[in-house]
Amino acid sequence: MILDNKLNITNQVELAKSEEKISKKKAKRLFDSGDIAKVEIGTFAGLAFIHAYLFAELYDFAGNIREVNIAKGSFRFAPLMYLPQSLKHIDAMPQGNFNDIIEKYVEMNIAHPFREGNGRATRIWLDLLLKKEIKQVVDWNLVDKEEYLSAMQRSVVKDIEIKILLQQALTDHIHDRSLFMKGIDVSYYYEGYSQFKTEEL
Repeated sequence: MILDNKLNITNQVELAKSEEKISKKKAKRLFDSGDIAKVEIGTFAGLAFIHAYLFAELYDFAGNIREVNIAKGSFRFAPLMYLPQSLKHIDAMPQGNFNDIIEKYVEMNIAHPFREGNGRATRIWLDLLLKKEIKQVVDWNLVDKEEYLSAMQRSVVKDIEIKILLQQALTDHIHDRSLFMKGIDVSYYYEGYSQFKTEEL
């Protein structure tokens, strides 16, 4: 199914290409403009800000809670009727240490509040949380795609695997622009987008 979009693109491949190019440009601008400092850390409002920043040129739903139930494979994300309560619960979750932060991240992934672009927006949100609370970020280049995706799939039942995987990739280079840009590329690669390098856009 092709998502309704502001560019009136009706070809799936063309939409994916435009989405990658435009939203990676916006991710780059988010960092370079300093707008990243406006993100409210650890809240749904902060995540919605990131999502709208990345995708507002493409989709009317950017930054807004989805209006449909969604699933990936056999897993159904939080039902629409419970989504507002889920997001309030996530906002109230502790975030003072690494384990708390990853538990909060896993819950936000289960909530999957947006129609599209959840993973990419939420990984930026996660890094900002880690940066603020423990003065570290994930070097996503050190996190294998298949290991990450399977650990996230299993995190619904048990989160130890994703905690170990991400903890091994932590770095204290929290202001490294190059690390951020490469991290965006890896984040997009996880979702099947790898035509453009963020740094070159």
